[in-house]
Amino acid sequence: MPDRRRPLVAGNWKMNGLGASLAEIAAIRDGVAAGRAGSAEIVLCPPATLLMAAAELCEGGPIGFGGQDCGVEASGAHTGDISAEMLKDAGAAYVIVGHSERRADHGETDSLVRAKAAAGLRAGLSVILCVGETRAEREAGEAMSKVSGQLAQSLPADVPATRLVIAYEPVWAIGSGVTPTPQDVAAMHGFLRERLEHQLPGKAAIVRILYGGSVKPANAAELLGLPDVDGALVGGASLKATEFLQIAHVYQASEVTSSG
Repeated sequence: MPDRRRPLVAGNWKMNGLGASLAEIAAIRDGVAAGRAGSAEIVLCPPATLLMAAAELCEGGPIGFGGQDCGVEASGAHTGDISAEMLKDAGAAYVIVGHSERRADHGETDSLVRAKAAAGLRAGLSVILCVGETRAEREAGEAMSKVSGQLAQSLPADVPATRLVIAYEPVWAIGSGVTPTPQDVAAMHGFLRERLEHQLPGKAAIVRILYGGSVKPANAAELLGLPDVDGALVGGASLKATEFLQIAHVYQASEVTSSG
């Protein structure tokens, strides 16, 4: 990958984690500080209930934090919503938008994802925008047209490339233990880079494209070493410090690059 793109390994804890889980976050912090995560940038996205405590626990340390979703508005009568400004105030630097579980479980459309991405940018957060196809779409030969459409419709206008991360997560692989072939992953990431160049002329090389979908220590080296794969969005394995650090350690210290 170009020197300008520093690898990013982000952990999405989803709806997991209670107060006792801060010990696992501390273990990840200590492992990163000890060099067990190689050269990658490390970001954890715990549930919102843990975000502030986790950020305070790791203040000044080597890992960053993000939210798993955000509301569109900055404030107001939106019971249950958490604004991007609230996430930033709690210690977040990133926010995930458009995850397939949000799209499927809550009916989030590309236009809503675009509004949430714009909200994250408004609050000063970097955005991790998720795209991915279902098994039926892949088997019908529609995988690339699906993610191309999601990318085109979910990106806000004039998005700063330095604050954008794309996460490709084939929906059928998330949490299933099944992963696409390395050839399929490389082809999709290369295609996404091409589409980014179309939407962000001259800036596509800056954007990091992560792979997500049953990433684990056993397959991390093969997947994260592919062309145009700039890191991983890790689900279940990010809940365990040992496994998460093993994935991140694919990026050895000798590979340190400057962030895009």
